[in-house]
Amino acid sequence: MNRTILIIEDDTDINNMLKILLGQHGYSSVSAYSGTEGVLVHGNNIDLILLDLMLPGRNGEDIIKDLKQKHNVPVIVMSAVHDVSKKVDLFSLGADDYVTKPFHNEELLARIAARLRNDTGSDPHEILTYKDIELDKSNFSVKCAGKSVEFSRHEFALLQLLMENPDRTCTKSIIYDTVWDYENSADDNTLNVHISKLRKKLKECDPDTEYIETVWGIGYRLKK
Repeated sequence: MNRTILIIEDDTDINNMLKILLGQHGYSSVSAYSGTEGVLVHGNNIDLILLDLMLPGRNGEDIIKDLKQKHNVPVIVMSAVHDVSKKVDLFSLGADDYVTKPFHNEELLARIAARLRNDTGSDPHEILTYKDIELDKSNFSVKCAGKSVEFSRHEFALLQLLMENPDRTCTKSIIYDTVWDYENSADDNTLNVHISKLRKKLKECDPDTEYIETVWGIGYRLKK
């Protein structure tokens, strides 16, 4: 199903770039260039909102509540603000996610896919497959090369994220936010340990296949 994303961004170049990017990945989009216009054009045809914070007139913080009340869909805030307390405030206002400018296109696309997936109430019995891996979300089970594999909660969530984005690089930021859900305990060492355990357990089932590869300085993805 073609999903429609509302872009509320006053910078014409960024708005156009996002429109092209979304179109290349199968999304329809509607553009607004101010907070007031964003609220006006938002409606039942919109599945997700990309919201810039620094808007003319009413800024992004001011309109989150109005957008949610009009039609409650996921709102991903885009801002150059790095302040953690500011992010927390935005979540309390109703934002569903936050991406810091400048962002990697792959990270933004992964966040969009994750929010749309969570918002659809997708079938909990969905089975994900990649090469010889079979992951069943309904009972948190994984098989590799026909053999059952036991994973911890975070290991399972990490593998699920990678398998749900088979054609994209999952950045460290999106992994921390999705797998560890903004927990302060997540850091590079924690992630490296979990990736190492994933690789080891999969290799024990299938020694001849590499399933996960590192994209240095960015994150991880499934190996083609």
